[in-house]
This record gives sequence, C-alpha cells and structure tokens, in this order.
Amino acid sequence: MTASHKPVPKPTPDTQPFWDGTAEGELRIQRCRACSRHYFYPRPACPHCGSDDVAWVTAGGRATLYSYVISHRPAPGFEQDGPYAIAVVELEEGVRMMTNIVGVEITPENLPLDMELRVVFEQRGDVYVPLFEPAGELTGEPAGGTAR
Repeated sequence: MTASHKPVPKPTPDTQPFWDGTAEGELRIQRCRACSRHYFYPRPACPHCGSDDVAWVTAGGRATLYSYVISHRPAPGFEQDGPYAIAVVELEEGVRMMTNIVGVEITPENLPLDMELRVVFEQRGDVYVPLFEPAGELTGEPAGGTAR
C-alpha cells in the first residue's frame, strides 16, 4: 500500500542506512561495539558510553506497545486515517521508537499496553516507513502497511 498523501521523510547521511533497511523490509538500529547496547534514533556516537565504534544491525521487528495517544484531529496528510494512534513501542532489543499502530480499530480497548506488535512498512514516495500492527489474532481493519 502506498500513502502518497502523507509527508515523506527525508533521509540524511546519519539516517540513510535506516531507510535503506526499510526499503529492503528490514528494521535497522544501531549497536555500540564498545558497550554492546542498542540505540535508536540514528546518530554517529553511542548515547550510553560516547563511543563512535557503532554498527548497524537488523532488529527482529517485534515490539510491545509502551505508550500511545489517539489523535482525532488529523495532521496534514493524515485526514483519511483518523482516528489514528501515535505510539511509542519498545523493540525486543530494548530501544523505543515513535510510530503509528495499524491493523486494528483504534480504540483504547484494542490498544492494551504491552500488546505484542510486529513491524510492517508503508511506502511513502521513495521511502518505506515502519509502522506496527498487533502480532496476535486481533480482528479489525486491514493493516496500514505491507509486510516486506
């Protein structure tokens, strides 16, 4: 599924490996070789120990719902998606990232904290944006992205 009406992220030199991964259906994060900790958002040095000996690794794509807000007043480009969930998810690797929840009717009853999620990708222009959908057998609307 493409989402041509939504804003398209602009990769930077620091984030290009992340976007290259999403285009290949992979969720890539960074891991510090000095302290062995994962981190996200992309940056040239480890936020934990300051080392610049970092590598890109492929995350498993599984997460849990950490927090969310349901937006009933859509931002530009999201007018056809309301209401939608703006969420923070925690990856199995221990890092948190902001995203949207798709593939389920967006109500508090359907979004329990710690719900198991899996990554899907939505094409926006030349970029694939990672979104998360319930990993279990919930019924609801179809996923907002495509599993790649």
